Amino acid sequence: MPVAVALDYDPGADKAPRVVAGGRGAVAEQILQIAFAHDVKVREDADLAELLSAIDIDSEIPVEAFAAVAEILAYVYRANHAAPLENEPEADSEAEAEGDPE
Repeated sequence: MPVAVALDYDPGADKAPRVVAGGRGAVAEQILQIAFAHDVKVREDADLAELLSAIDIDSEIPVEAFAAVAEILAYVYRANHAAPLENEPEADSEAEAEGDPE
């Protein structure tokens, strides 16, 4: 039976990522469908999904999951920034032309 868990992390407001959705079977499939429909990056990790599925919704992830979740967040960050987004300025953007640091 498939398991899916959705996380949210706002570095300005959260101390750690929070579980915002989770489920098994048909619910897991719905979570994945919504993620794919919104171009949310998905990574498969059955052990981590099992661990996080036991966490209450809107709760921070446990310390035991920090390293694995950090690895996933790094993957998502790289995947989201690997290619320019639509409507994103080219490399010769105004900020870079002015020499502003990123």
